[in-house]
Amino acid sequence: MFSGAQVSLYPMSGNFVGIILDAIKALDPYRDRLRIETDDISTLLVGPPDILFAAMRDLFVAAANTGEHCVLSAAVSRGCPGEPDDAICGVNPSAGRAEPLADRIAAALAAVETTTKTGQPAAAQFSLYVMGTGSHMDEIYGCIDFLKRSGTFDRAKNFCTRLRGDAGAVFATIHETFYRFGNPEGHVTLDITVSANTVPRVLADAQGTL
Repeated sequence: MFSGAQVSLYPMSGNFVGIILDAIKALDPYRDRLRIETDDISTLLVGPPDILFAAMRDLFVAAANTGEHCVLSAAVSRGCPGEPDDAICGVNPSAGRAEPLADRIAAALAAVETTTKTGQPAAAQFSLYVMGTGSHMDEIYGCIDFLKRSGTFDRAKNFCTRLRGDAGAVFATIHETFYRFGNPEGHVTLDITVSANTVPRVLADAQGTL
């Protein structure tokens, strides 16, 4: 099944060009397993979900490790109508997602618990869109159950869910959301924003005004 992401990286620094160019080197180990295309707005990553999210994690951590405030924004999709079944995606569309919902929740929790830590704290918010299935609310409620038990759940917000924790666990949680929930033959998308090194004073000044 075709799966991919349009990813944009925003370092809040006068040296944003250098930070982006250095961070892109983190994608080098994945270039033989992903199709990577870059333009002036975003970078397209196409491949199996586990490689896709590992590449996004490493790109983000490489930029965030500079200590500058960095934001990664991504639109992630699988099973998009009209997209080709690209061989590089290399994943059985039913693998890991055809089991009963309770089993998928348990597998997702185990995956997050055992993920490797990066040492980089991160915050994220994302929205899950499960399309083309009459049981989509069952999938969403099951995903909410998983998120609340994931160890990265911060709180629910209007139109999205907020996560906080080590970047490794945060990206693992989002990956499991994308991979485990929704019709295995259907169209599932995520809208993701991940942030690190936010200046506390900026947040304090913004409260009550945004």
